[in-house]
Amino acid sequence: MDLEASVARHHGFGDAKAMAGLRSDWVEQADFSPEGGARAMTRLLAVHPDLDAVFVGSDNMAAGALRALKAHGRRIPDDVALVGFDDLAIAQQTEPSLTTMSQPIRALGHEMATMLIRLMEGENPSPIILPTRLVVRGSAPAALLST
Repeated sequence: MDLEASVARHHGFGDAKAMAGLRSDWVEQADFSPEGGARAMTRLLAVHPDLDAVFVGSDNMAAGALRALKAHGRRIPDDVALVGFDDLAIAQQTEPSLTTMSQPIRALGHEMATMLIRLMEGENPSPIILPTRLVVRGSAPAALLST
């Protein structure tokens, strides 16, 4: 939670769960690495062995969470639906491939460069939020997401 992206994703996820009437206390924190995701998933399974869906704040962490779920005998998506965030290359390299939230990386880079130029010119640019889109793959098929 030492990165702005982590805090924003955590708050966004909490808001979405609250609007859906879901529990908001089943959260484990980790760094943005596969190892961090595996450790967090193992901790979460120890406390909530019956969980059936997981949203992970990055695809790198989701790849580690997937590995931990399989090590604990859980089948993805039959036992646990898994969704990542970023739509990184690793999302298509896991088995099953990761359902994920895709960010407009090129637009994000453009906006960051524009903001940097404005800062260098003495302006105080406002933060922006760019749209994301859900990319449905094998770890959480569309049929599971609509229920």
